[in-house]
Amino acid sequence: LEITNSILSTGEVPGLFAKDEMMAMMSDIRLDFLRDRPGKEETPDNLKQYFTDCVRDNLHIVLCMSPLNPKFPVRARKFPGLVSGPTVDWFLAWPEEALVSVSKGFIKDFPLDCPQETKESLMTHMGMVHKMVMEVCDEYFSSMRRQVYQTPKSYLSFIAAYKKMYATKLAALKEKEGRVKLGLDKLIQGAQDVEAMKVVLAKEQVKLEEATVNTNRMLRVLEGSSAEAKQEGEQVAGIKAKCEEDAKRISAERAGCESDLAKAQPFVDEANNAINSIKPAHIGEIKKLANPSDIIKLVFDCVLILFQLPLSKVQQCKINMAKTEIAWIEPSFKQALQMMSNPNFLGQLVEFGNSGKDCMNDETIEFLSAYVDIEQFNPAVAKNASSAAEGLCTYVRAMKFYHEASKIVKPKMEALNIAMAQMEAANKALTAAEERLTGCEKKLAGLQALFTAQMNKKRSIEEGATALEKKMSQASALINGLAGERKRWTEDAANFSDQKKRLVGDCAIGCAFVSYCGPFNQQFRNYLIYDKFTVDCQSRNVSVTENLDVISFLIDIGTIGDWNIQGLPTDFLSTQNGILVTKSTRFPLLIDPQGQALSWIKNKEAERLPSWNGQSLVELSDPKLKDKLEFCMSDGKSMVITGVEDEIDPMLDPVMEKQIIRKGKRMFINVSDKLMDYDDNFMMYFITRLPNPKFSPELQAKTTLIDFTVTQKGLEEQLLGKVIGKEQKALEEQLNQVLEEVNANTKSLMQLDASLLERLTSNSGDLLEDEELIQVLANTKLKAAEVNAKLVAADETKKNIAEKREQFRPAATRGSVLYFSIVEMSLVNVMYQTSLQQFLELFMSAMDKAEKASLSSKRVANIIDTMTYMTYRYINRGLYEADKLTFILLVTLKILVAAKMLRATDVTLFLRGGAALDINSVRRKPFQWMSNDVWLNIVELSQQSSFYSNLIGDMVANEAMWKRWYEDNEPEQMIIPDYEQKIIDQAEVGPFLRVLLVRCLRVDRSILASKEFLRNTKQMGHLYVEPVTDTIEMVYKAMSPEVPVIFLLSRGDDPTDSIETLCRKKKLPAPAVISLGEGQEPVALKAINAGVVNGTWVLLQNCELGLGLMNEMEALIFRLKPNMDPNFRLFITALPHPEFPLGLLQMCIKVTNEPPAGLKAGLLRSYTPGIMVDQDKIERVDTIQWRQLLFALCFLHSVVQERRKFGPLGWCIPYEYNNGDLQSCMLFLEKHLYNGPISWSTFQYMVAAVQYGGKITDSLDVRLFRTYTEEWLTEKTCEEEYTYNPSMPIFKMANDFQYRVPSFTEHSEYRKFIDTFPEIDSPEIFGLHPNADLTFRVKEATALFKTLGETQPKGGGGGEGVSREDIVYDKCSELLSRLPEDYIEDDYKAKIRKFGGMTVPMNIFLFQEIQRLQNVLAKVRFAMVQLQLAIKGEVVMTAELQETLDSIFDAKVPYYWENTLTGDEFSWRLPTLGLWFSSLINRDEQYRSWLNSGRPNSFWLTGFFNPNGCLTAMKQEVTRKHRAEKWALDDVVYHTEVTNHERVDQVKAPPAEGIFIHGLFLEGAAWSRHEGNLVESQPKTLFVPLPVLYVTGNTKKEEERSRKELFGTVGPYECPVYKYANRTDRYFIFCANLKCTSEKYPNKWALRGVALLCNT
Repeated sequence: LEITNSILSTGEVPGLFAKDEMMAMMSDIRLDFLRDRPGKEETPDNLKQYFTDCVRDNLHIVLCMSPLNPKFPVRARKFPGLVSGPTVDWFLAWPEEALVSVSKGFIKDFPLDCPQETKESLMTHMGMVHKMVMEVCDEYFSSMRRQVYQTPKSYLSFIAAYKKMYATKLAALKEKEGRVKLGLDKLIQGAQDVEAMKVVLAKEQVKLEEATVNTNRMLRVLEGSSAEAKQEGEQVAGIKAKCEEDAKRISAERAGCESDLAKAQPFVDEANNAINSIKPAHIGEIKKLANPSDIIKLVFDCVLILFQLPLSKVQQCKINMAKTEIAWIEPSFKQALQMMSNPNFLGQLVEFGNSGKDCMNDETIEFLSAYVDIEQFNPAVAKNASSAAEGLCTYVRAMKFYHEASKIVKPKMEALNIAMAQMEAANKALTAAEERLTGCEKKLAGLQALFTAQMNKKRSIEEGATALEKKMSQASALINGLAGERKRWTEDAANFSDQKKRLVGDCAIGCAFVSYCGPFNQQFRNYLIYDKFTVDCQSRNVSVTENLDVISFLIDIGTIGDWNIQGLPTDFLSTQNGILVTKSTRFPLLIDPQGQALSWIKNKEAERLPSWNGQSLVELSDPKLKDKLEFCMSDGKSMVITGVEDEIDPMLDPVMEKQIIRKGKRMFINVSDKLMDYDDNFMMYFITRLPNPKFSPELQAKTTLIDFTVTQKGLEEQLLGKVIGKEQKALEEQLNQVLEEVNANTKSLMQLDASLLERLTSNSGDLLEDEELIQVLANTKLKAAEVNAKLVAADETKKNIAEKREQFRPAATRGSVLYFSIVEMSLVNVMYQTSLQQFLELFMSAMDKAEKASLSSKRVANIIDTMTYMTYRYINRGLYEADKLTFILLVTLKILVAAKMLRATDVTLFLRGGAALDINSVRRKPFQWMSNDVWLNIVELSQQSSFYSNLIGDMVANEAMWKRWYEDNEPEQMIIPDYEQKIIDQAEVGPFLRVLLVRCLRVDRSILASKEFLRNTKQMGHLYVEPVTDTIEMVYKAMSPEVPVIFLLSRGDDPTDSIETLCRKKKLPAPAVISLGEGQEPVALKAINAGVVNGTWVLLQNCELGLGLMNEMEALIFRLKPNMDPNFRLFITALPHPEFPLGLLQMCIKVTNEPPAGLKAGLLRSYTPGIMVDQDKIERVDTIQWRQLLFALCFLHSVVQERRKFGPLGWCIPYEYNNGDLQSCMLFLEKHLYNGPISWSTFQYMVAAVQYGGKITDSLDVRLFRTYTEEWLTEKTCEEEYTYNPSMPIFKMANDFQYRVPSFTEHSEYRKFIDTFPEIDSPEIFGLHPNADLTFRVKEATALFKTLGETQPKGGGGGEGVSREDIVYDKCSELLSRLPEDYIEDDYKAKIRKFGGMTVPMNIFLFQEIQRLQNVLAKVRFAMVQLQLAIKGEVVMTAELQETLDSIFDAKVPYYWENTLTGDEFSWRLPTLGLWFSSLINRDEQYRSWLNSGRPNSFWLTGFFNPNGCLTAMKQEVTRKHRAEKWALDDVVYHTEVTNHERVDQVKAPPAEGIFIHGLFLEGAAWSRHEGNLVESQPKTLFVPLPVLYVTGNTKKEEERSRKELFGTVGPYECPVYKYANRTDRYFIFCANLKCTSEKYPNKWALRGVALLCNT
């Protein structure tokens, strides 16, 4: 903005271009410059100016700003060029014609199923909808103080939504209409078809009988042929069975043989392998051997034996094998060589292995065994000789073993061959038999075919008839079963035309609801739908459903059931909010102070929410917001953004406005110059916890604002569920189960109904031909009937459950009332925030702790009592003392209103009384002893309360009794005349009726009467009135590591010591104490992180100075929670601050620690061991005087502290006297007594001027404290009979109690004595008049009613009424008409010159006063004119004008009319606008009278800006008159005398010197005209007008002499005169000397706090 402002103002931005860039540009434009500006010199400055001018001529800037944005006026002031530079074009709200024109542009060509006139009316209605909503926004603001904006964007969204919804609904309606029509046609056709079937069925029966006769004849022929075939078949079957038996036996034998054969196979394989291993070369080697080894020879002998070749002659010899000599026969190697010489020798071996092996006989094997049995005849030995020998050795051995194995198999194989031959012969016989059988069967088959054909013909006829009969039966059942549907569909068909007509208006209302109703509460939504939208439709003849239910129109019951299961409350408002969230085209922005919406959204979107380290929500302040947004958008996830306050990061604007860029099939959104993928499934929710956020119009246009604030009825239903869940778990589970079943069954019924119609209509052929369809329809109908029966049963169950649930409703109602009372307390103080979650924990805990009972009613009563008291204690400990009674009164009144014992108007009457009435417009007051305010209260009471309707008549008839009651000091304790018995008879509301009367007649006793009301109300009791104190130990027990404690600070309150003491008691390390402020946040964070790990305590002080850290604290605690040490505790202290984070306040335990109120409580605190006085302190000095003065100091300390409550009457400035002051005084006294006898003057000086006086800044407060010490710290204090009671009390003390000074030796005796003090302190103990109590109590009661008033709703909307802006506009017009005309300086200067000019001091004073009054007149006139323009929208409504508007509406004086920008006094300060303006008129009259008629006889001192200046001018004039006596101004003092002129009109002439002044009021005393001195005030008369006062100047010496003559030895009371009741040096004018008596000497009046005031 600074850059833009610079361009608009000067055309350039300083430092925008570097020097080299500028030089380059100058060279570029040089030729243009020479051409355009030939007369100019070519200097850098001229070239630069030329460049700037070119830019200014060609650069176009368009600024768009909303004047409603609070930043706009701030920016306009900071950057004036933004307003002065451009051409301002106001885009104001669209007028009616524009709205209608836009709707026509969109709707004119849109097809609507309605006449053209209706379409025209609809387009006009749409424009009016926007206009009506705009008007209702103003009404909503007026009544609820909630700002809602509707922009053209909402209107365009409304029109787009209408087109979409109407098209969808119409298509669905037409489809349903078509289906219903087709369905009806099918049902009618089906009924006709059934009648036709009956005729066909009769004909089929005749055909069936003929076919039956023919079939029977053919059956007899078939039976004969069948017998022959059967006989032949039996013979064949016998042969076949024998063959099969033999085959089975032979097969078993073959298997045995094959098994045995398989055992011999390994030997064959071994032999084959051995032969395959021998190569011809191996044989050749052996041939070459001249004398081969013996093993080779023996091997070849065995081969010769196998081949049955001749061997050598048998001769004995020795052979050597494996180094062993064996006796053997001569080998036949020669023969072997011959054998080997055969080229096919190896082939012969293979051939032998394949076939010759089976020809071996036992003899061959016997010869062979002799060789094989030799131990050394084995392949291993043979291998050593030759490879061929090894193979042949293996071969020979294998042949021997094979023969032995095959000897077993051979016989079996032979037997098997014989059996196989027999089997073959049998099979041939079987084949011949089967051929004969086939011939028989062929003949039989021919006969059978003829019979079957006949049978089929008969069956066909029979089945046709049966099917037809069955079909007819089914069709009849179906048609009859669908009779209900037929009737309903017939009715629907008749209504479709009307529905289509009404759809035009219904869609308009439904879309208007979705587009506009989100920000409004339930009351205003109904007002918009029924009183605005519907009425407007009807007035324009646009058909619309009467009392349209938008919920059922926009959503089905099944979806609502799903939402309820997901956690959406069941009340209407929440259901509507659910529709708004799901149906809106814009992203929803939810106002959710109780977290209900967040809970529902989290459950609803559970599957679509992303998770970042277990966290599914995103804070608006999250530094990774952009990355998380990108992830959610690209994946089509849902994103829930919390922590929204009044603004949303502009980075999200393109997303909120759905500025989608399409590239091919992909979609993107440009966020912060980065193209991010966009998925259509992406959803974004914004959630704020602020109860009444101030969102800008732009933000409300970009989102759908929905108010999710929980309603009292909605919360009651939720709490009822929790009570039942706890008390009757089975009942709640049964209800939940029933609700789920009902939901499922309802959905099922809707689906079945749709399915029934769809199946009926989707069949293209004859309905009765489709058996499957008929079956489906029948099943569907059956299921629908079953579901209906279940729904009826569920309804019955719900009723039974509801009856049982209702027994527990009172507990839920009380819980709801309590919660909303707590919420309303946040309007009293921003720090009183309690979350719904905290309350629910309290609610559940109360049920656990409540006493059990068998009777439901008794149990409910126990829960209510426990819950109410626990809630009271929980909230009470976090309230300041001033607000504790407010809270419990608020709760009680809400309970009585909820129970319908009181009306809301009764509460309003109690809070406001007759404040709204004007004394001039009501009946004349008949009693002089009654004030005007009280009379107005009585009039209002008699008009508003039926019980007191005859109150005025009763008071007139019994005036004496009523006067006595009215003037009594404690009227609330007295019997009420005429009404006492009536009140007693009203058991339920009697206590309220009593307090109502006391409030109206004696406001000052309202607090005490309210406590009695609470004590006597059945729903509450004495527990809620008795003071309770929460110790630090009790607070600690309620703490947990993740729940911090916030100490709400007040004056003189610091919990640090008590926290450190508790820490020591728990034997833990000292807590880390950090006082927040500049640069302390990192230190605090470090301490918290260390405490979380180590389990230590952390105390953060003055946290209102570290809001940055406080804003992060909630997230920090949540982040650290998983790793917290169980001993960790976090304590926070803070003063109330409007920007203190809501979330942190809602999660913390809040505690206040104010000092106790009352003398008794203060003294008990002082005499509490460890605080001030304990047994050790009492025994420090062993004298009675020490103990007496110790008590006297504690008593004085409590008195000076308690005196603060009386406001300026007590102390001019409410000093923070603390225990340190008292401690110092005790220490001084102790040392002083050690040094010898006491010096009273020293003691008094040290207490009054040093220890306490060190902090006293006001001289009159110094005088007051000195007076206390002079009266109470003297020798008399130590006398046995001494008492603090006044010698002549105006009212007697409670129970005639004597405030004496004890001298006990035991500490406990002091506490017992203090316990006997009265509960309510008489002001006379403080030295004040009893009227001071009236002042205090009126102030206290007024504050109470004002605070209670802040918690009340601001009135209902939805009706015709004048807005606050209109009221203020009219008020400004009225005030402007009454405002005096401006003073013209030349005129009044000329008039002053006639009185002597500016040389006369009083003339200078008058000149200055008129100048100041003129400034006030000018400012007030300008402010009101500007305010009227701002209300009309012609100027910006600045913060100053808004404050002025609010103040005028509240009848208060606008801040800037009374104060300058720096806070100094600009005009004069008065409580109401009426008084202030009257004072303005009166001041103007005084000045104009002075100017026109000369100096007045008596001056109205109140009417001067600078009354001190008036007196100073007077003093100057007196001094000048005594110039001859050489008076010096510095030596002149004021001399005052009270005259006998009671009224100003009695003053006929001014004094010779000095002046008369009037308009002063005496507070704290009265003036006796007869005695001419101060006297006690009359009861209940707080201010008394002082007669005209004569003020002049006198020298100090003369004044001393004059005082002795006028006032004697007693001396006068130097009475301070103040401009306002607020007694500070700033408003001090001077001191007037007032006469006293010796009994009532000046010190007494000083303690009374007597002063003169210009304004009361």
